[in-house]
Amino acid sequence: MTRMRRVLCWRHGQTSWNAEKRFQGQTDIPLDSTGQAQAEHAARLLATLEPDAIVASDLRRAADTAAALARRTGLTVEHDKALRERFGGPWEGLLNTEIQQRWPEEYVSRRIPGGEEMTVVGERVAEAVQRGLDRVPADGLLVVVSHGAALRAGINRLLGLPAAHQEVLGPLGNCSWSVLEEMRSGGWRLLEHNAGSLPEERVLGDDR
Repeated sequence: MTRMRRVLCWRHGQTSWNAEKRFQGQTDIPLDSTGQAQAEHAARLLATLEPDAIVASDLRRAADTAAALARRTGLTVEHDKALRERFGGPWEGLLNTEIQQRWPEEYVSRRIPGGEEMTVVGERVAEAVQRGLDRVPADGLLVVVSHGAALRAGINRLLGLPAAHQEVLGPLGNCSWSVLEEMRSGGWRLLEHNAGSLPEERVLGDDR
């Protein structure tokens, strides 16, 4: 069976703000030592998939995560600002507990006053993915290195999930990834979500 194009959506490694549970948004926070180690470990695994292209957010935590894979594959990373994290307005830099205290209703609904709507994030990330796909062959693999909320919004958009069902997918852990595969009938299907290891062929179902 001919393989269709795939997109591997890879979240960046840990930062100090992740560890402190601070809202990062588009604030440009670098990887911490744990995040650097996570990126190197994941890159060793992902390099075995022989990706055809890598596109990444230009924020340092994503760019440096992507660079770890680029060093192992010899690929050049293309940076796309459309892959940046959701803009968090007044929430950026605050602890989750501080946000919950100041904006209890908005915290539950995840609607940020003065921040970016998730539908807007999903559109721009999906558009960036489509641009990246221009760089891979018909059976190729594109690695997209971005941020937790941005990737989930983009995946929701690519899968065509309605707004009422967009919480079905759980969050991505640091340096975890999700894999989408193009369908012959059009659109995309989800093969893996929040993965940190490569699947063994024998555990894949007969419907492959």
